[in-house]
Amino acid sequence: MSYPNADKTIELIKELVEIPSPSGNTDEVISFVEGVLRDLQVGTKRNRKGGLIATIPGKDSDQHRMLTAHVDTLGAIVKEVKASGRLKLDLIGGFKYNSIEGEYCQIETTAGEKYSGTILMHQTSVHVYKNAGKAERNQDNMEIRIDEKVHSADEVRALGIEVGDFVSFNPRAEVLANGYIKSRHLDDKASVGILLQLIKQVKEESVELPYTTHFLISNNEEIGYGGNSNITPETVEYLAVDMGAMGDGQSTDEYTVSICVKDASGPYHYGLRKHLVQLARENEVNYKLDIYPYYGSDASAAIRAGHDIVHGLVGPGIDSSHAFERTHRSSIEETTKLLYHYLQSELV
Repeated sequence: MSYPNADKTIELIKELVEIPSPSGNTDEVISFVEGVLRDLQVGTKRNRKGGLIATIPGKDSDQHRMLTAHVDTLGAIVKEVKASGRLKLDLIGGFKYNSIEGEYCQIETTAGEKYSGTILMHQTSVHVYKNAGKAERNQDNMEIRIDEKVHSADEVRALGIEVGDFVSFNPRAEVLANGYIKSRHLDDKASVGILLQLIKQVKEESVELPYTTHFLISNNEEIGYGGNSNITPETVEYLAVDMGAMGDGQSTDEYTVSICVKDASGPYHYGLRKHLVQLARENEVNYKLDIYPYYGSDASAAIRAGHDIVHGLVGPGIDSSHAFERTHRSSIEETTKLLYHYLQSELV
């Protein structure tokens, strides 16, 4: 049995993370995914929120499946153009200021101009500020230093930069020879890459899926409502493919597929969870069951929106989520294997 080529998946993930796509400004990356699917002759449509839905007809068109992964990422938005010529930020998504200190970034103006910058503490220089190491990392103290000759708000505005402009973070993606992949935004572009490679295999090998299957590439997950709509009435099962969270007390690691039992929204569907575990055992897929205490997914958003569906959550294990993320080729492979068998399995 052959599975999608992991090297190709990782190449695709690297391409994806290098496309800026903070929640609210995702058209470029959605267009990229749209192009990949067009080349595969997979029918797609955009929803009004800007997400992308791909559909592969199955043997049974009366009952549907939906899988989702999201291309929107953490980011920021310009809150204030400061008199000093620097920018104050407002965060997009759930993360802390300390995780972006010193990061290179890109500011995109409404007109589409792009400028380089660095996110710094105002009190960075230890030769000037006695409290450089003790000052709180917060909105008041952190700012963007623009890589242009600007020393006033008027000079910044002359560049076209204004309140509301989007800020994306340099992913600094690296693929190491020993199998590790480290980059910002592996949440959740690793999963998007996996789904696209699975769709490619299904199309190229003419695999007949048992049920009509929709793939939602959502674009507002980081702010809570990416996958809560455009679910057909025929949809029975809804599986979010998103990162597995690692840390103290967690069983998730960077080498297996994580199957989520419960997150902040409550338990996931017990029957679907057992089905996923059974598929993993039958097909020698290495997996871990886990609980993510401060987490919500597109699947939980769909449940909250009132959809009558069976919902689940799986994904590759990601270390240091919403910060300096890392996973391993093994986790990409195990997640791919589980999803390959899930797509061809019976409904629970």
